Amino acid sequence: MPKRRRSGILLHLSALPSPYGIGDMGPSAYKFADFLQQTKQSLWQVLPLNPINQACGNSPYSSISAFAGNIFFISPQLLFEQGFLSQEDIKSKPNFRNDFCDYSRVITYKNKIFIKAYEHFKSKKIEKCKYDNFCSRNLKWLDDFSLFQVIRDNYGAKPWNLWGEKLKNRQGQALEKVKKKHKDELEKEKFLQYLFFKQWFLLKKYCNDKGISIIGDVPIYMSYDSVDVWSNPRIFKLNKEKELTFIAGVPPDYFSKTGQLWGNPVYKWEVLKKSGFKWWLERFEHNFLCYDQVRIDHFRGLVAYWEVSQGAKTAVSGKWLKVPARDFFNTLFKKFSHLPIIAEDLGMITPDVKKLLRELKFPGMKVLLFAFNEDDPQHPYLPHTYDNNCLVYTGTHDNNTIRGWFDNEASFRVKQRLFSYLGKEISADQVSWELIKLGMASTADTAIFPLQDVLGLGQEARMNRPSVAKGNWQWRLRPGQLSDDICAKLSEMTKTYQRA
Repeated sequence: MPKRRRSGILLHLSALPSPYGIGDMGPSAYKFADFLQQTKQSLWQVLPLNPINQACGNSPYSSISAFAGNIFFISPQLLFEQGFLSQEDIKSKPNFRNDFCDYSRVITYKNKIFIKAYEHFKSKKIEKCKYDNFCSRNLKWLDDFSLFQVIRDNYGAKPWNLWGEKLKNRQGQALEKVKKKHKDELEKEKFLQYLFFKQWFLLKKYCNDKGISIIGDVPIYMSYDSVDVWSNPRIFKLNKEKELTFIAGVPPDYFSKTGQLWGNPVYKWEVLKKSGFKWWLERFEHNFLCYDQVRIDHFRGLVAYWEVSQGAKTAVSGKWLKVPARDFFNTLFKKFSHLPIIAEDLGMITPDVKKLLRELKFPGMKVLLFAFNEDDPQHPYLPHTYDNNCLVYTGTHDNNTIRGWFDNEASFRVKQRLFSYLGKEISADQVSWELIKLGMASTADTAIFPLQDVLGLGQEARMNRPSVAKGNWQWRLRPGQLSDDICAKLSEMTKTYQRA
């Protein structure tokens, strides 16, 4: 039986409308799910929902935890409706702009109302039983995460390797001392995670009940300054002082003559294998609960990875190292039987990665924005070259919008190739929907479009500029931008190409 043809929208939670300075899991998230249903979409793809680190530019791909949720997506409106805040608590708020995320002001404001929500919880014992069950079910990661957060807060947000030898090395007595001294703070951190996952699973159920599946995103690497590295140093390549010895990156390619240095610690795969890949099993188990499908960012790093010595100026001197990939995925299949995984297979993909993907039958990605850069009628991102088992995107969170690309990046020759493929010349006003139509009409089982492309927005709506440290992850959908005309156009195209 052929797979069902589907389509959906890529939109991070932070980009939803909300009066509280950042998109959240409140009323606008439910309205967006209604929009998806109305336009006959069956998928909503989000970026990682893990906690952000301001020192890393608020990137959802540089988190302090592989398991915890970003508490700043908690909706104040829902906290009021659920009895954790009073009307007075949410009435007085800063005058936030509605077109971008001002992370510093959001964090300051929400931390204040979180204190009030926790006080309500303590005094009224609201949902105490449900909270206790949550803590029990998530014991594997929640205690360490809460401890990490509290120590970090009391050390002025310094990385864990600067906490002093006893805390850095997780000495038992030192940790017990923190637990006794900061008992209430630890409970508050757990409580906030309870609120995040309570709101997330309610939103996910609402989507699922409407026939909308959620695609989540799992970055392959962890930040060095993360609870996962602090609490599991044995599975990362660190020296005796727990300092980085090697870091992840990618070799020189079309986009960079010197490659890219990411700075993340790389895994000790031989240690992971001896443990039965325990940490990864727990990570997948957690994410399969949170999402209906999971996109693995930089999937090729699960087959072989580019390792560079710490301190190197560029990634040129790195080397490829093999991962025990078949052992790893065989272990995953034994645990889960079905792996709803999407492989981010963009960039330098070698034959061994392609071969494994074919064996595993994980769908890969095709990006239309890259399809016209070369004069190659068999370019793998041109729609006529696709097999069914893939996802086609107009672009990703790391690219310019289609309109922004057309106006500011596409050369004359690139535009001529596009016009030749379409069989006509088009204007900047038309380009976004023409590429959406290409994706919809393609043989790919799944088509996903960033909402900015559905809206036809320019580069001002770009989500991320890789290697640019500031000003990313800020774009937001404004109230009223999802017009009736856009709804009708998207709905009609979805029906036309049998993706409804």
